[in-house]
Amino acid sequence: MQNIRIIPRLDIKGPNLVKGIHLEGLRVLGKPEDFARYYYENGADELIYQDVVASLYERNSLHEIISRTAKDLLIPLTVGGGLRTLDDIKLVLRAGADKVSLNTAAIKNPKFIKDAASKFGSSTILVAIEAIKQIDGRYLAYIDNGREETGVEVVEWAQQIEELGAGEILITSVDRDGTAEGFDIDLLKSITMRVTIPVIAHGGASNMANMADSIFEGKASALAIASIFHYSAMNKLIHSEEDFLEGNNSFKNSGKIFSKIKSCEISDVKSFLKESKIPCRPVI
Repeated sequence: MQNIRIIPRLDIKGPNLVKGIHLEGLRVLGKPEDFARYYYENGADELIYQDVVASLYERNSLHEIISRTAKDLLIPLTVGGGLRTLDDIKLVLRAGADKVSLNTAAIKNPKFIKDAASKFGSSTILVAIEAIKQIDGRYLAYIDNGREETGVEVVEWAQQIEELGAGEILITSVDRDGTAEGFDIDLLKSITMRVTIPVIAHGGASNMANMADSIFEGKASALAIASIFHYSAMNKLIHSEEDFLEGNNSFKNSGKIFSKIKSCEISDVKSFLKESKIPCRPVI
């Protein structure tokens, strides 16, 4: 087994790091650059930046944030949201991203994956799948940050993604996102059993045992985690009022946390994984 990567995911709206439940009800938590540096200094293997409103406006607006982050952080940075053309990809790579995450444009035009992998290399192209479980037990893929159903069956889409040349898949359980109910192991297994490229689990990270299950049973190659890291970090970072010029600040100002979430540090996760005989890069 290769080293399992621990990847904080930072959802960004405008200048702010935000977090919601089921990808909705976004709460402002702070400046993404501050959280990114904190995670880098505390052992993150990679980072994911996701512009959560980019698809609505058909553009990615993270270029300045990417530049400020990538300048000082020596770990891979994946950027997603609103990337619809090869030029869009080129711009975020020039800004400092190492990889890009495609979703909406990829489903609407699957050839885009092949063209992007051919131009920039498969290792640069990650395709994100936002999955929602249906009444009949099937998982369907959604776009626009979980807002729009596509009718595309998730496993078939994952197989096509691999065939088109993507180097990695990020699978989000929209049902579990922000709930701390645990990764959807059945969803994970349905994909990892059918593809050979790495699959990153995202949505619902909760206790350590569930994380280990997502690797042992779900065969995830990496864990993308948000809430349980963010709510720990936000209480350790110092913010000024000018850091939050827009968005829903009521949660940040309340001093509360989501009651179901037991926050933890990257070092806690890695220590548990090592005790469970799961290899991962040490926290230096």
